[in-house]
Amino acid sequence: MYRELFKRLFDILISGTALIILFPILIIVAILVRVKLGSPIIFHQERPGKDEKIFTLCKFRTMTDAKDAEGNLLPDEVRLTKFGKLLRSTSLDELPELWNIFKGDMSLIGPRPLLVSYLPYYTEEEKLRHTVRPGLTGLAQVSGRNFIDWDHRLAKDVEYVKHLTFAMDIKVLVKTVQVVLQKEDVAENTNQAEGNFAQIRKERLEKTGSLKA
Repeated sequence: MYRELFKRLFDILISGTALIILFPILIIVAILVRVKLGSPIIFHQERPGKDEKIFTLCKFRTMTDAKDAEGNLLPDEVRLTKFGKLLRSTSLDELPELWNIFKGDMSLIGPRPLLVSYLPYYTEEEKLRHTVRPGLTGLAQVSGRNFIDWDHRLAKDVEYVKHLTFAMDIKVLVKTVQVVLQKEDVAENTNQAEGNFAQIRKERLEKTGSLKA
C-alpha cells in the first residue's frame, strides 16, 4: 500500500511544503549562481525515470563555461569554482529537483537517476532500479555517496527496491540529513570519483562476455 499510494502522497506533501518554505533560499541561490557562474541558472539534463521513461532533471549549475583558446570547454575541475564546490558539498545544487518530485518525475527517496547512455549496460537485476521513481537521495548515496564502486552502488539500489517500505524511506531520509550536515563523502569531481560506468561495463563485456562481475 505504501509503495503504490502513500509514497507518492508523501512526496507531494514534502516537496510542496519544501518548495514553499525554501523559496527564499532558492531565489538567493539562483541570484548567486547567475552572478558567480553565469547563465543559464538551471542545469537541465535528460535522465531515465520510472519504467525508463525519459524526463528532464533540474539542478542549479555548479560550473562555469570557461573555454580554452580553441573554444573547447576546460576540464570540470577547472570550471568547478569554490562557489560551485560549496553548492555541491551542501547539496544546494539539488534543490530544483524538488520540482521534479512535485511533478512526479522523481521521488524524495529512490535510486539516483543516472545518464540515459547507461541504459544498455545494466544487468537484468540492476534494471529493477527503474521499476520505481528515481530519488533525490537513496540508499546508495547514504552508504558512501560518490565513493562506492558501481557494482555496490547498483546493488544498493536493487536492495532498496526489494525492501521498499515507509520505515526504509525514513531511515534513508534521516541518514541523508546526517550526511549533508557533516558533508560526508562529497566528491568535487564526480566523474573522477565514479569512473565512467559505460566504459567500465563495455570493458567487462569485452573481457568476459557478461555485464556481471
